[in-house]
Amino acid sequence: MAAADHLRIHLRGFLPLDLCKELSFIHRSCSTVGYRPNVFSTTLAHLAATNCAHLILPFVTVRERLKEKAEEFFGCEFELFVEFTGLISWCRGASIGWHSDDNRPYLQQRDFAAVCYLNNHGKDFKGGVFHFKDGEPASIAPVAGDVLMYTADDRNIHAVDEVLDGERLTLTLWFTRNGTHDEDAKLTHVLSQILAEHVRGKPYSFLPLSAPDSMYWFSDGHFGFDVRCARVQNLGFKFCKSKHQESSSFDLANGPLELLGRPVRLGRGDKIFDREFINSLHGLQVVQFYHLKASEFLASGKHSEPYTLDNEMNGMELVLPCDHQFAGRVLGDFHDDDDGDDDDGDGIWGHLALAVSRWEEHMGSLSKELLMLIPQWVTHQTVFRPPTHEKLLGSDRAPSGTQSEGATCAIQLGPGTRGAL
Repeated sequence: MAAADHLRIHLRGFLPLDLCKELSFIHRSCSTVGYRPNVFSTTLAHLAATNCAHLILPFVTVRERLKEKAEEFFGCEFELFVEFTGLISWCRGASIGWHSDDNRPYLQQRDFAAVCYLNNHGKDFKGGVFHFKDGEPASIAPVAGDVLMYTADDRNIHAVDEVLDGERLTLTLWFTRNGTHDEDAKLTHVLSQILAEHVRGKPYSFLPLSAPDSMYWFSDGHFGFDVRCARVQNLGFKFCKSKHQESSSFDLANGPLELLGRPVRLGRGDKIFDREFINSLHGLQVVQFYHLKASEFLASGKHSEPYTLDNEMNGMELVLPCDHQFAGRVLGDFHDDDDGDDDDGDGIWGHLALAVSRWEEHMGSLSKELLMLIPQWVTHQTVFRPPTHEKLLGSDRAPSGTQSEGATCAIQLGPGTRGAL
């Protein structure tokens, strides 16, 4: 039977766990309120618009590999374009009923979907199991590193159970044969503007810029929270006033959330880290990077960079309209209690100071690579990794104890079996 007759494929261990963690870091550092209730999203266009275009780089190779796999499996070599790439998390209360991915007039261009799971059902979240209406495999419990590919039409009607607790993270792509919906062409147009400014002598800054506050505000109509505050709070930190704000007042005509777009500091307990961040997104990225790398800092024996603390918290915490109990119920308990740091000692603050330094090194490296790649992307109107920059995802692709990419669960569709596998 021709490869084009295949409807779905389950690739086990397709993504390395380190990449899953890096993409999760990006999402938890940059996400905004999503397109459905209790959903948060991070798109490549949003990264570019918030001065985080360098964070597109971790997506590049996996997008290429997924497109090649889709073309190979569905028998359409060199025919596909990436229509959409996004990090999407489903939180408590999120679900979706039976549907196909091309079920709206504005989605008719979608031919195939790829859902890449970044964390684990039963460990990181409860609920959120994926179901196909017909055929086998009938249900898929997400496992970090696994990828599910299927046709976007009504041969693969599916649903997702309600998430009961925690945050279900995925990297989701749709592919199209229609070149007018090529995501890369839209991205290279935006990136060409970054290149033009760089050529004119404007240095590229990797410091993030906030989107409008409304994009970060989550509400169920009764309670609400700002996702930037909630994610920092979920790791045991809080936003505090900058030194300038200690003795000054601001005109907050647009509301107190406006403070999150201005310089802030990070607090924990009754102490304040005496380092200013350009805005809340800058502070959030450092805190998330700290959480991502804390175990590495411990293992390396490198515990600290120079830092100072302000031991007076009174009146310094930003008073913001954020219901943190509600945020905890929606996002789940993601506190870093197991990082080995001592709240009363120097561990956390030393590691946070180290995270600031390592975050700057990492973002600086990505920024340099981005500026080298943009000219080729603009020329070819395609976001790709040239052979000289190829990062192999081969032998270390499959997590220990799992099957490799070749171990798949593939189902074929025979004639006259529309809607059943």
